[in-house]
Amino acid sequence: MDRTIPLSDDRRWQAVLARDRSADGAFVTGVLTTGIYCRPSCAARHPKRDNVRFFVDGAAARETGLRACLRCKPDDVAADEIAVQRAIAFVEAAETPPSLEEMARVAGYSPHHFHRLFHRATGVTPAAFARAQRARRAELALATSDSVTAALYDAGYAAPSRFYADAADRLGMTPSAWRDGGRGVTIRWAVADTDLGPLLVAATDRGICRVAFDEDAEGLAARFPNAAIEPAGDALATLVGDVAAFVEAPGRSMTLPLDVRGTAFQEAVWQELARIQPGETLSYAALAVRAGRPGAARAVGSACGKNAVAMLIPCHRARRGDGTPGGYAWGLNRKQRLLERERTA
Repeated sequence: MDRTIPLSDDRRWQAVLARDRSADGAFVTGVLTTGIYCRPSCAARHPKRDNVRFFVDGAAARETGLRACLRCKPDDVAADEIAVQRAIAFVEAAETPPSLEEMARVAGYSPHHFHRLFHRATGVTPAAFARAQRARRAELALATSDSVTAALYDAGYAAPSRFYADAADRLGMTPSAWRDGGRGVTIRWAVADTDLGPLLVAATDRGICRVAFDEDAEGLAARFPNAAIEPAGDALATLVGDVAAFVEAPGRSMTLPLDVRGTAFQEAVWQELARIQPGETLSYAALAVRAGRPGAARAVGSACGKNAVAMLIPCHRARRGDGTPGGYAWGLNRKQRLLERERTA
């Protein structure tokens, strides 16, 4: 739920009825008959609407004489978010990925509780986030350094071999190719006709690196200026057919090989997008919370804009906090039609 704009009481009540965890921290629910205030997601039995008042935070509720619910502990929401942010800042500043125990100590929780809290807030484990952060530093270093080895050591890898082991799963392209705009990589492409318009599908030997409406080989070459761009011919026929079929049924389960890259935060956002149920939507602000950066709604929008594979990473399921669709790189009409198809599947 978007915390950057005022919410109507009707929207607050709907969040309470849905026990919407993304609304936790945006407001608290005061129940006049019991004298307590709760998180929107509190699991307790719902009160009557006439007995409910909404407050911006626990302090405002306490000023009216209400006390915090002992079941959902609404005042712990801000403390949890601060703890997660403190751990994230610690990871970002560390030269090498810290251990779970070190991160938990900085956050002020036991390792077990911190692991559960961090995963709930970000969608990834602390260890996965730390590895992604180190890989992100390597990507940035590879883009500016003349020495691959020096860049890897600067990013915090104990040895180049450790990066190559990680990069095989995460980056797809070799470090040198990543640094040099895809040099040495062959990308093959084809265009499929769909009822939503021409759909370009492009792939490296590792997987799909681009799916886009209304794009051609020239646009692909601009994205990968130093790669060898070739027509796929029959080489990608099955893969292209599978992706084109996804236009007709965008909510169905599909496992396709991907060769896409992003920052640690972008990849966390993409993971959260994939967790949204087909036909449903989530606000940029709620995605920011789940990706570990409360308040970074604009950055979530940017992460959606960086998504290179239309539909396969379902950024059409992201929306603004006021319920309006928000942006979509391939047109709002397509976004709406994809959601409608998911809802009627």
